[in-house]
Amino acid sequence: MDLFSQTQQQNEPLAARMRPRNLDEYIGQDHIVGQGRLLRRAIQADQLSSLIFYGPPGTGKTTLARVIAGTTSSRFISINAVLSGVKQIREAIDNAQQTRDLHGRRSILFVDEVHRWNKAQQDALLPWVENGTIILIGATTENPYFEVNSALVSRSRIFQLKQLTADDLRNVALQAVSNKERGYGRWDVSFEEGALEHLIKTADGDARSILNSLQLAIETTPDSYPPPAGTAIHISMETAEESIQKKVVLYDKEGDYHYDTISAFIKSIRGSDPDAALYWMARMIRAGEDPRFILRRMIISAAEDIGMADPNALTIVNAAAQAFDRIGLPEGQFPLAQAALYLATAPKSNSALAFFDAIKVVDEEAAKEVPNHLRDASRDKHGFGHGDGYNYPHAYRDHWVAQAYLPEGLKGRIFYQPSAQGYEKQIQEDVMRRREAQMASMIEEPSEILTYSPGDKQRDAWMRRTTGRSGKFLEEMRNRMFSLMKAERHQRILVWKETGGLFLWEAWRKVPEGGVSAFFPEKKHMDLCSHFARTLPETERPVLLGGENSSALKILKELESENCLFESIICRNWLFRTEKKECEREWKYLKEMIPPGGTFLSCEPLPGSGSRLSTIFKEHCKTFSHLKEIMAAEEKVYTEWHPDLISTETTKERFRSLMTDSSEAEIKSEILTMKEKRIITEDILNQWLDPSREGNLGCRMSKHIHKDIILGFKAECINQLKNIHVTWESFYTLIRISF
Repeated sequence: MDLFSQTQQQNEPLAARMRPRNLDEYIGQDHIVGQGRLLRRAIQADQLSSLIFYGPPGTGKTTLARVIAGTTSSRFISINAVLSGVKQIREAIDNAQQTRDLHGRRSILFVDEVHRWNKAQQDALLPWVENGTIILIGATTENPYFEVNSALVSRSRIFQLKQLTADDLRNVALQAVSNKERGYGRWDVSFEEGALEHLIKTADGDARSILNSLQLAIETTPDSYPPPAGTAIHISMETAEESIQKKVVLYDKEGDYHYDTISAFIKSIRGSDPDAALYWMARMIRAGEDPRFILRRMIISAAEDIGMADPNALTIVNAAAQAFDRIGLPEGQFPLAQAALYLATAPKSNSALAFFDAIKVVDEEAAKEVPNHLRDASRDKHGFGHGDGYNYPHAYRDHWVAQAYLPEGLKGRIFYQPSAQGYEKQIQEDVMRRREAQMASMIEEPSEILTYSPGDKQRDAWMRRTTGRSGKFLEEMRNRMFSLMKAERHQRILVWKETGGLFLWEAWRKVPEGGVSAFFPEKKHMDLCSHFARTLPETERPVLLGGENSSALKILKELESENCLFESIICRNWLFRTEKKECEREWKYLKEMIPPGGTFLSCEPLPGSGSRLSTIFKEHCKTFSHLKEIMAAEEKVYTEWHPDLISTETTKERFRSLMTDSSEAEIKSEILTMKEKRIITEDILNQWLDPSREGNLGCRMSKHIHKDIILGFKAECINQLKNIHVTWESFYTLIRISF
């Protein structure tokens, strides 16, 4: 080893020496570089596109870039935005062009603190990122959507790094203590009880902070450093406290922490959590935020979030602002806290947002003339009749009279909807009563006004929904299931027994930094989705499993052998489509792929709970002598066909029987109903009731009653029900299993 480079490395800070050299040494940020995550796959495949790493100091942004530098075959160029200008950018671009032209290698340009570049510097980089001359990797502590050129942001994938957990920091510290080459593994380092925990707690998620404090504690404990190899170095609690004395509140009045913290404060008020409101306000005051800024935001919240539920809230906050101006800090914190507590505990209403609905109407619709009876009568009453017909409210009982105040074309439009909270609850009935009276007063108005109604579009939409309801229901069912899943962007999802991509592409949209796999029992369905997947970048494509000669169990065994885990597994009609024994075999593997905190979701039909032909027939014909026999046979068909899918309870019980060794898992369910208009045609009745058709209702009923009765029932149905319109109901149960 080069003696000078070895000495230089020994003189580097511990945080620099302990930088991970590969992904296996990298600690934390499992949500973006964990096994199976998109970024890890891209780094391992050396198929990187432009990236921006965004997160607090000490979370590993620069370290992750150095790991990429050590693994990529591309040329890696590193510059710091604070120390470089347009000249250095042009030099880096020239080098990248030469490398590409002479050697056919790509170049990766890493820019630390990329948010510190001005617009001209960022613009100078844009065309070269666009044409692929360089791949940009930027690191920033500021929100890139605000601080980085939007054109660069749109061409980059953004990964947010989070503060390290206590376990992550412990692993960072222990790694440094045990490493003999770059850390302190040559000595016997030990800690007094609580000393290491103090360093971890005070570092507050910052790896650089804990390594710096660890270096100070270890290197100042011996009489001289470095001591002989094998020397015992014991870090006392006192040494730990001296090494990292005070937790630094991470806050920048112009940066993300400023906006994020005030956002958390206002949302805590809106959510009626006084404890959280006090905490976030304390964070801001402790970090030196201007209390007047906090008071201004509370004034807005008093009108926006509390509003008419407690009109006095605005007065209280204004009084607190005036009191603070008079007394200042530190005593001014009392009215500040009082105002925050008042808002957080007050009833909530955002009905003032109705004003912005009115603004939208003004912006989008043609200007309406002021109704004649509302015009100013003091100027031209005699010439134009302005003000004629106006009823003076104070001349009437309760100081109110029913008359129209909106212009022609907007009469009947409703903007304000009083809530049932606080003061608004008291006035809600009066507002509604007066509104109804105003509507009644317009009966004598021209008929074209009465033909207008804000609900017309909704009624039209309802009519559209009743046509082709099945597609709409599938969309609603999918949206509800993903709402129950609560997938985070970095998670992994398995779509089990997918068909046409209903769940696959929604999962792909939900977890852009995670991973999606889908098993297709039928090759034609897989080919259809594969065709679309080929249009996506290779590293972003979902993993499609199945095809010819790929049974479900074969795929499950392959996934098990690769130790695959999925935070969510989602499927549809699994129990309905799969034989009972096969379900048990598949479940044995599926449950092992769901980690603690994960979910399994399935939507299963309840065939016996929906509309039945015999019930519809009974409504139109009560004289058929064998109707009771038909209804009894029909009941047996539904009961025997899928005994596990008779009701939500039987479905849940079936899942419970699968989970004999998963006692801690929790099963929840809810019902979805689909209603659709159907025309009962003669062809449909023949398809349903012809006993010679294998597998249909008539064939199944023939096992319980004579075929002649079924044929007679079919003839009566054709006679009584042919071409009638009915509302057909189908019921489904959504099952969610939480592990």
